Amino acid sequence: MYPEVRAAVEADTSPDLTAPGFDVAAHREVVRVANLQLPREDVASVADVDADGVACRLFTPADALPGVVVHAHGGGFVLNDVDVHDGICRRMANRGRRAVLSVEYRRPPEATFPAAPDDLDTVVGWLRREGAGSDLAGPYAAHGDSAGANLALVAALRNPGFFSVVALIYPFLDPRCAFPSWDEARDTGFDPAEAHWYWAQYARTEADFDDPDLAPLLSDRLDTLPPTFVASAEADPLRDEGEELARLLAEAGVETVGIRCLGQTHGFWRHAHFAASEPLVRTVAGWIDQHLGG
Repeated sequence: MYPEVRAAVEADTSPDLTAPGFDVAAHREVVRVANLQLPREDVASVADVDADGVACRLFTPADALPGVVVHAHGGGFVLNDVDVHDGICRRMANRGRRAVLSVEYRRPPEATFPAAPDDLDTVVGWLRREGAGSDLAGPYAAHGDSAGANLALVAALRNPGFFSVVALIYPFLDPRCAFPSWDEARDTGFDPAEAHWYWAQYARTEADFDDPDLAPLLSDRLDTLPPTFVASAEADPLRDEGEELARLLAEAGVETVGIRCLGQTHGFWRHAHFAASEPLVRTVAGWIDQHLGG
């Protein structure tokens, strides 16, 4: 890890989510409030919208180009929300000069799989109906980080032809956490026990671990995807599963770019104080622009 990343990992005081009686709702609220207190960029407009019952937040930059980036936030399927990702969505909208629609999908333990991917499907259906001739008109990009990258990928697989491009940041894909990077990156701030806990909250039973809508590395429809960008982080336990996805996509004939962000660990992308965050945001904006046109 780079020195600034190692210092952040060593200073991390996050609670043990796996502790008996851990209060998920209270922790969500603490994180939400803390993130809303951070500095945020201005965008031309921010509006909360209802997509057929799924709450979303639409960030529109000045002089917006055509198209919408549909964003699913990370947080192990369990944590975070549109407020936590408000800051990064503003940065994405401004760098890409495209509207970003951040989806407030249902989360476990209150709503287990497949509630979250079903909510993304609902948003896609709403955009199909309401988008034409409005500020929400396509083309569309699917985007997400960590668990949100899983959901963005599944949304593209479930809705072939809808998205023109996909961009995934350190995707959370393997519910069995079986790749070697889980052993190689054990001391980087994302513990295997925490990952197993997230998957256990998300799945109804372990049988869901073999469902490609939960574990999209198992999908037999990868060849249906549009051009796809996958970013991994060198010191991230999720590194290998993201890079395996990029390999599978390339072998399936999908236009694929995979990059490894050296010296970084999980979660760096949305925090502007990490030196590698801004270059990655701009790289993703460029990838989306390349395939949505302007």
